[in-house]
Amino acid sequence: MKRLSLPLLAAAALLFSGCSSKQYFEPAQTYSASYATSTYGSKIVDLSRDGATLQNGQYIGKKGVQHINLGEGYRFLSESSAYVLAGNAEGKLKIINKKSGKTIRTVDLEVPIVSASVHNGMIAYILNSNAFGIYSIKANKKVMENRSEVTYAIDTRAASPMFIDSLVVMPMLDGKLIVLDSNNPVDAKVIYLSSDKVFNNVIFLDRMGDTMVAATPEKLITLGVDGQMEYRAEISDVAVSGSTIYLFQKDGEILKLNRMLEVLAQKKFKYAHYAASTAFGGKVYALDQQGALIVLSSDLKKHKIY
Repeated sequence: MKRLSLPLLAAAALLFSGCSSKQYFEPAQTYSASYATSTYGSKIVDLSRDGATLQNGQYIGKKGVQHINLGEGYRFLSESSAYVLAGNAEGKLKIINKKSGKTIRTVDLEVPIVSASVHNGMIAYILNSNAFGIYSIKANKKVMENRSEVTYAIDTRAASPMFIDSLVVMPMLDGKLIVLDSNNPVDAKVIYLSSDKVFNNVIFLDRMGDTMVAATPEKLITLGVDGQMEYRAEISDVAVSGSTIYLFQKDGEILKLNRMLEVLAQKKFKYAHYAASTAFGGKVYALDQQGALIVLSSDLKKHKIY
């Protein structure tokens, strides 16, 4: 299960602090978080679903700051236990050996990379032309590449491809999920979330057990043994913890949902605009764009604001 670490939440606050809004979240009571903060010696220059890139070329992953240098002009895409992936504006994909920190090779995909994931030596990627493909590190070649419909504008919170054994789920920029077998990618299944042409890309993709969870800025879906369920909302972010989904809405409301997308609990923070969120260890974390960190109990009944 993917988790955003607290250092990554702090990174999100820095990156999104420039966003403007007519009204701001102003909590009546706050607590200082200075005792729990530390610096990492460089500025955030890019933020993705899986981490953040620092100005000095290093990156923040799930376990904090990593001292591998990605190289000038490269941004962090994702990592596994063996590899780190980075891309640049010219469409170069850099594959780095995580143990040695050395570049294995640089692949020219010709179009800038929106997101990518690596599993068992196979890289699944999505380009900003809404093309998707699979590249084999061992064979040093593209296994396949295809293109979906043209998109005109996307939400920057683009989800990364997800591997489920040999299956790959591609979160496309036009509101679709494309599911294919990395060993035999000829036949693909398409799951439609939404058909809007603008700001309709898949911004969240995860799983809880046998249930897949995905979202665009306007719709949340679950897909599993119970079929496909959907919940419409103006979505800022989504987090999954155990068998629970937390939905963070643009109006400041936080919902606790089950896999059937039934509302179990809710809590609203007026004028809060969530830059990042996560849920783990029995707590729910929501970071407002102005720098307030809201920490809630898993049932949303109790909270503190730092």
